[in-house]
Amino acid sequence: MSDSFKTIGVPPAYGGPMTPHFAVIGVVASDMAASLAFYRRLGLVFPEGAEQQPHVEAELPGGLTLALDTEETIRSFHAGWRPPSGGGRISLAFRCGSPAEVDAVYEDLVGAGHHGELKPWDAFWGMRYAVVHDPDGNGVDLFAALPQ
Repeated sequence: MSDSFKTIGVPPAYGGPMTPHFAVIGVVASDMAASLAFYRRLGLVFPEGAEQQPHVEAELPGGLTLALDTEETIRSFHAGWRPPSGGGRISLAFRCGSPAEVDAVYEDLVGAGHHGELKPWDAFWGMRYAVVHDPDGNGVDLFAALPQ
């Protein structure tokens, strides 16, 4: 095993070596209510009243968490932070149950006023694929395996 894949040494006070694991996807929301409405349409569950909170989280399948923070929250602990201009710095992907579901979810989101970046199409790698943007311009991919 190369040195780059060994566990990180931790001082003995922490009980020895540990292996960090990927756990959270963070998104900075310029409009918390609009972002929550978008991700709720994709089936994520956020607490009631989350629209008024500066930080909210939704548990994702597989143990990951999607965390949304307002721009003001980020500025409060990161002096000088400015939101990036435009999206495209991250992309989230949602697996759909079928190619028809990719089309339906895409149409639902675009019909609700969200930007459709790439209409559903049959990709050469064997998936029905589409891309919409969340309210902050982040790409959200929708995909499902094509029948073989």
